[in-house]
Amino acid sequence: MSTPTNSEEFYKKLKEQLSQTTIWPSEYLYKFIVKTETGKISDLEAIFDNMGAVINKTASKNGNYTSISINLQMKDPDAVISKYKEVAEKIEGVISL
Repeated sequence: MSTPTNSEEFYKKLKEQLSQTTIWPSEYLYKFIVKTETGKISDLEAIFDNMGAVINKTASKNGNYTSISINLQMKDPDAVISKYKEVAEKIEGVISL
C-alpha cells in the first residue's frame, strides 16, 4: 500500500474495502518497510505499544531495510486507518504495504 497523491481518497477506498470484507472487531496485519535504523524501528514499535500487537521484523538481504509485520486486534476500519495515518505522520520514509 503506497500512499497516492490524494491520500484521503485512498483512505476512503480502504475503509470501504475493510468494511465490506471483514467482520469487526478483527485481527489486522500491518506491513511496513523502513530503513534499518534503530530509531525508526523503535518509533514504529512504540506506536503499537501496549495494544497486544505481535511484531515480527525481518532484515533485507543487505541489511539496509527492515520489513516489519504487526498483527493485532482492531475494533473497526477507522481504527486501522488511524494507525496508518499516525505511522505516516511520525516516521519519515516508511513504506506501507
